[in-house]
Amino acid sequence: MRHVRLLITLFFVPALLSAQNKGTGTFAPKPLFEDPVYNGAADPVVVWNKEVKKWWMFYTNRKASDSTATGVTWVHGTRIGIAESIDGATWTYKDTARINYHPTTEYTYWAPEIVEDKGTYHMYLTYVPGVFADWNHPRTIVHLTSMDMLNWNYISTLKLASDRVIDACVYPLPDGTWRMWYNNELDYKSIYYADSPDLRNWTDQGKAISDLPGEGPVVFSWRGHTWMIVDNWNGLGVYSSVDLLNWKRQDKRLLELPGTGKDDQAIGGHADVIVHGDRAYLFYFTHPGRAKINPAPEISFEWRRSLIQVTELHYSEGAITCDRNEPVYMDLKSGK
Repeated sequence: MRHVRLLITLFFVPALLSAQNKGTGTFAPKPLFEDPVYNGAADPVVVWNKEVKKWWMFYTNRKASDSTATGVTWVHGTRIGIAESIDGATWTYKDTARINYHPTTEYTYWAPEIVEDKGTYHMYLTYVPGVFADWNHPRTIVHLTSMDMLNWNYISTLKLASDRVIDACVYPLPDGTWRMWYNNELDYKSIYYADSPDLRNWTDQGKAISDLPGEGPVVFSWRGHTWMIVDNWNGLGVYSSVDLLNWKRQDKRLLELPGTGKDDQAIGGHADVIVHGDRAYLFYFTHPGRAKINPAPEISFEWRRSLIQVTELHYSEGAITCDRNEPVYMDLKSGK
């Protein structure tokens, strides 16, 4: 009997531990999503589409596979790709966003931000008036609206701190108004902010964060705190605030160290966060060909290629962490 009990223990305990570690929901693969058109998915923003009852991921569709590109033309002339998912873990390519704003013959779309208010979707999109081989050209943030998240109508071009602004993030304030954070490239790549009573009229308020240069801010509330995550190009900086005005940086960056999963050995960049119940998921992009160990030749397809990954955030003693090697299970079927 003693041997039987031992065999039962040896069989069931590992199985129980495995079930406990597995978590609930659908397993999210690595990589999470690869763009089938140009293999250059970057700058993701994940939004619940109320009409089709699916998650839509909008992303900058960089032209990694463009063999004719010179300089940085491969990150210009880009459109906004859309992927969709029922559960947040399994994604398929949908389309490109139908944006009716292109006053110049050649044009570039980057880094969309999307919020929904009273049945209308609002997009704040970085617009570059051309296709360029270098970075020294104007960039503005334009406002568009949609009822279905596929077809977008131009509303206005925002008057912000300079004519070199990118990467909007919009968040509702407690009094019912709205705040936008963005990157002002002409001021040491600092994060600036603007306020609006109605998502249409914006007043620039100046600098929000200046301790380190960065871009792609994302603001969210989770575990009793308001957080901002910023891409510092050597991992993601994390800030917290009690008033949405003064931001304190935590010491540890996210996604600075390489992972072990497929195509996840390079630093993580320009992210979005989805809070679902008491859990939070960090969607980020990475260039797998830029791993520190055996990087691809610069400007090759492998060096340009980018894709989307996801990891779960964890909170402990006032700080956010993540383990990009930890298996992620998601069940976001009910939306937000």
